[in-house]
Amino acid sequence: MVALVNPASGSSDVLVIGGGLQGLSSAFQLAKAGLRVRLIEAEYCGRHASGVNAGGVRTLGRHVAEIPLALAAREQLWHRLADIIGSDGGFVPSGQLQVAENEADEIKAKARVAMLNGLGFFHEQWVDQQQVRELVPSISPHVVGGIWADRDGYALPYKVATAYRLAAEKLGVQIVEQAPVLRVDHQAGMWQASTAQGAFHAPWLVNTAGAWAADFAAQVGDPVPMVAGGLMLMVTQRVAPFVKPVLGAMGRPLSFKQFDNGTVLIGGGLRCEADASQRHAMVDLNRMPKSAQTVIDLFPHLRDVSIARAWTGIEGFMPDEIPVISPSASADNLVHAFGFSAHGFELSPMTGCIVAELVTKGTSSLPISAFRVDRFAAA
Repeated sequence: MVALVNPASGSSDVLVIGGGLQGLSSAFQLAKAGLRVRLIEAEYCGRHASGVNAGGVRTLGRHVAEIPLALAAREQLWHRLADIIGSDGGFVPSGQLQVAENEADEIKAKARVAMLNGLGFFHEQWVDQQQVRELVPSISPHVVGGIWADRDGYALPYKVATAYRLAAEKLGVQIVEQAPVLRVDHQAGMWQASTAQGAFHAPWLVNTAGAWAADFAAQVGDPVPMVAGGLMLMVTQRVAPFVKPVLGAMGRPLSFKQFDNGTVLIGGGLRCEADASQRHAMVDLNRMPKSAQTVIDLFPHLRDVSIARAWTGIEGFMPDEIPVISPSASADNLVHAFGFSAHGFELSPMTGCIVAELVTKGTSSLPISAFRVDRFAAA
């Protein structure tokens, strides 16, 4: 168990760097475990990947290493979110469908389902052309089938981030915003995070700094080959209801959903350039038509619908596209959770649980060896 700081000292037990969802959920769970937590955010909570993503609550299509975490997050947390943090974050259990548009997609999809079944996972199911029509009557007739995850869905990122923040603050978490951390140091059993607002100290440090986390990892001797990149989304004008599940595609990037107000959100890992040092990314309009064309191919009646707006945030991408969730390999009393590579939203509530376990118990109840921070050390 972690040793608590004397409350009279006014210090913290844990410093959390980064106010995205990974940091907010970690701070919440650490405070729930009885620790005194201070979260330090460079701008404002949820500013980048956590607040501007597509909001997919998705177990569908994940790397095998992520599946236990994703399933646990969905069943233990997302479907019970209102009971845990006082808000459902706009969660809608709409189901998610990854469509197969041709024979090659169908072969690939069926092979994946068979592979997962062989590993003991049955959350993804092959559905044939007729079943796809029943799920999405408006879809183009060229679609031959798909993979269906019936308990997946979506939520509203800004509502989830806000709810986690409020829940954390109710438990006593101190949140310091507009305070970029310049450097972290470990001396005499205490971590120090230096900012323009002063230095903060605690026996434990949690690095959930998103696209900037690799800098802090390198400072403590845990270098990782993460790169920062921009992620783009666009939303259409309102149209009549035509689709309920969240849609993806086997053969091309797509994340697609219609909200209750009729607007359609289009994503799918649309990348753009980002300047991490300036904490800024610009929408690249030249890259957006590709996803728009995919939507039109699946729903031709949207051909003349206008895009109302587009936006972007900055995310950290790992070479193997799975995150770091790990104790430090080089320093004591340090836990990393970053590099979610554009699919960390659904995992974020469970990330907080794992971080709290690593701090308070030194181990995780879920398998996380694939996410260790030093997995690229040999390379």
